[in-house]
Amino acid sequence: MDRDKVYEALASHLDRLPAGFPGTETGVEIRILKRLFTPEEAELAQLVTLKPETAEEIASRTGREAEELASKLQMISRKGLVFRLGQGDKTRYMAVNFIIGIWEFNLNRLDPELIKDVGEYVPAYLGQSHNLNTPQLRTIPISKSLPSEQAIMPYEETRRIIQEQERIIVAPCICRREHKIMGKGCDKLMEACLVFGRGAQYYEENGLGRPISQAQALNILDEAENQGLVLQPSNTQKVVNICMCCGCCCQILKNLKRLPGPALYAASNYFAVHDRELCTGCGACIERCQMDAIEMSGDGVEIKSTHCIGCGLCVPTCPEGAVSLKPKPERERSIPPSDRMEIFNRLAENRKQST
Repeated sequence: MDRDKVYEALASHLDRLPAGFPGTETGVEIRILKRLFTPEEAELAQLVTLKPETAEEIASRTGREAEELASKLQMISRKGLVFRLGQGDKTRYMAVNFIIGIWEFNLNRLDPELIKDVGEYVPAYLGQSHNLNTPQLRTIPISKSLPSEQAIMPYEETRRIIQEQERIIVAPCICRREHKIMGKGCDKLMEACLVFGRGAQYYEENGLGRPISQAQALNILDEAENQGLVLQPSNTQKVVNICMCCGCCCQILKNLKRLPGPALYAASNYFAVHDRELCTGCGACIERCQMDAIEMSGDGVEIKSTHCIGCGLCVPTCPEGAVSLKPKPERERSIPPSDRMEIFNRLAENRKQST
């Protein structure tokens, strides 16, 4: 297979995964693949599927020689191009979406040219209807924003999520790192991505992050809340990661804000309201909001319900206690998929319905 054809074939392979990999008029998606994969690596990556398999199983299915294939799959998984699962004395390999997956796994390979191409491509990638209907991340409120008497589901209580983890890795935020490389962005917390379970094992073995204790993770969570970062865990009940995001760097939030009604597409069960009688118009909440959902209105402020994603950052900021967080009506609340496979199934089903 010639050089261009192998990358086109890889793009088609990635586009068959649940989150897709849509083509563009400029072909920027092919440029990205050429920056990340050699032609041989592009061929190898097409051998793996969403089903975790050993090198022997893949070799049997594809007609390759098992020992050589095992060495090469290990190599490309170390480069963040496919996912690797260590289970006892067995190593299994599987395909991953471009986002969340290959892109994040390559945070140590960033350079200005790659960052520029991905920045051009992300709006097309995230703009797919199935990604909008079933986002891979959701928004949960910071703990200080919810009344103590309010019942909270376990998958929406960040501190509880962390306390349930046996293995935790903290990794740099790829969005803030890429902005730093390009001389942009902010000075907020860099080590702001928590990864759990098998993902944590992969991150540690690939040198993408460092292991930390539950206590250290909780300290990072506290600092993220102090700095006004939006908490975005995986859109699953079995949480596999938590991102702590700012509106100036996060590709998810930046692209959400480009939509006419971001709140319609954010997976969140809360929204902010404020008491006009208590509001003094100090503007503290405006500075805190990462979604540009709050603006001055007369002597007070207005919270735009079309833009609020229920992160709760504005609540503890208000010195007058004029802002509070409310649960959405029952008919508008969503229950996250149970795990990653369920969200992949939902994404795949949404793709079928949109074609």
